[in-house]
Parts: sequence; C-alpha cells; structure tokens
Amino acid sequence: MDSRTHRVAILVYDGVALLDVAGPAEVFGEANRLGADYRVALLSTTGADVASSIGIRIAVDGSPAGEPDPGTFMMPGGAVYPRTPVTRDLIEAAKELAGRSGRVASVCSGAFVLGAGGLLDGKRATTHWKVAGELAARHPDIRVEPDAIYVRDGTTYTSAGVSAGIDLALALVEEDHGPDVSRDVARALVVYLQRAGGQSQFSAPLQGPPPRSPALRSVVDLVTADPGGNHSLGELAGHLNLSPRHLTRLFRTELSTTPARYVESIRFDIAKALLDQGHTATQAASLAGFPSYESLRRVFVRELSISPAAYQRRFSTARRGG
Repeated sequence: MDSRTHRVAILVYDGVALLDVAGPAEVFGEANRLGADYRVALLSTTGADVASSIGIRIAVDGSPAGEPDPGTFMMPGGAVYPRTPVTRDLIEAAKELAGRSGRVASVCSGAFVLGAGGLLDGKRATTHWKVAGELAARHPDIRVEPDAIYVRDGTTYTSAGVSAGIDLALALVEEDHGPDVSRDVARALVVYLQRAGGQSQFSAPLQGPPPRSPALRSVVDLVTADPGGNHSLGELAGHLNLSPRHLTRLFRTELSTTPARYVESIRFDIAKALLDQGHTATQAASLAGFPSYESLRRVFVRELSISPAAYQRRFSTARRGG
C-alpha cells in the first residue's frame, strides 16, 4: 500500500450538511485503520467554527491560508445553496484550495460553489437530482448529468446527494490504494464497494411526481408488480378500457414518455437489482422481462455507456467479500 500522507481539505460553512462532511471523512478514517495515511482537515473561510444544517457545531482546524497544499479538496453541500447566492468569500476560498490541490471534489450542492468559481466550466458534473436543473441554468458551460451517482472529469469529481459522497470517497480510496482496500472500507461501513458513477440516483418508478390520472397510476402498479408480463401498448390500453392513442397521450402529458419507454425503464431498474444480487446477465434479462440479453445490453449501453457484464463487475468484489 502507498503509505505516503495524503491531505484532504474539506471546506465547511454555516448550513453545511453534516453527512456531506462526515460520510467522506469516515471513509478516509476507516482507510487509515487499514494502513492508509489520509490527514483530513476541516477548514472555514475565516478559521472559525461553523454550525451544520441541523445545528450541530463543527470545530474546524483553520482557514485555507494556513493549510498546506492538499492532495484532495472536497466541497460539501447544504440546503443554503442554491437557495441563496454563493458568498464571495466562499467562492474565493474554494478557488484558492482548488488551485493548490491534486484533485477537486464536491458532494451534492457543493457543485454550486465550484460552479460559481468557474471550476466546473467545460466539464461534466452532477449534483442532487432536485437541483440539477438549477445548476445547468446558472452555469450553461457545465455539462450537467442529473442522473449519475458521481461523475469524474479529469481530476474533478462531483457527486449526487448525501450518501453519494460516500460512494465518491470510496472511489477516491480505490484510486489511491486499489479495490481491496476500498472493499474492506466498504465492508467495515456496511455499504456497497461503491455504486457505479453512472448508476441512476433513484429507481424508475420514483422519477418525477406520481401520475395524477387514476389510469396511469393503475398502469404503474401493474407494471411494477409484474415487469415480465405482456405490457404492450395494446394490452395496457385494453386493461384500462382506453384507446392506445389516448393512453399514449396520457403518458406524454403526465410522464413525458411513452408507455413502451416507461415499461422499459422499470425493467431496466429491476435488471440492475438482479445483477447486484448475483444473477447472470441472461437471467436478469429474462426475469426483468426483456425479450433477450441483447435487448438488455442495448439499454445498458444507452443509459450507462457500459454493458451489463461491466456493470456487474463494479459490484463483484463487494459481493465476494460480503
């Protein structure tokens, strides 16, 4: 194992989400118990202690000016951003630390601080799905990927909400010390080795508000309960005593998709869960209702840019060690 000291600077502020700070810090701390040498420093713009979003005080180690060059700079999120404009002192502190760091990372809405400092311009990035649209609107130069757990673009990393910061920290530990150490950290914390960066932030039936129409709610329940059933447009329309054209219009209006694509999205999510449980890709395709492995593979490549087999390998070491 590479035992050289790796300094991690986490910039905190009043209103920061406690888990955005504690989750990654715990990952690095657990890695230290396995022989790594991460030195985590909590910093604020002035060096004064701050209050987290739930009122718990966070004692800091100092200000950016007094911190040696970090190997990693992490910017946690909090409900305060994007609800209010990012303060100038926080932007400058983030830019100063980023300029001296080997790699830069954000958790959740911490991406808004990096974005305000121009640190994500021209880069791919993600944040919590609820505010991904706002990040894209504020910073059109950022290529926002709203449905990713975390995104790496060069030496810049961004992650989705709260627990995704743990996935990101595990990925950084794996980058520094290899998959065995990352696996052992994950086992100690009772989490996945790490969820794939391109994995969806949430399951298909939870995307967006529930349908208002009783007919569509019935379709959602039907498909979710029996993903392998015959859910062709004609079958669904007949089940609801609607014309195929009317049912298609309802899906377009309320869910911004087609019946076929919605059924496919649920099957895709179920197939991912089956792969996580250890089923083969062929078994997952069959159990999730896909007509063939090849049809499942096409959906995986389209949605995640990887094959089902590659997706499953992301989790194989965690399953073997469990």
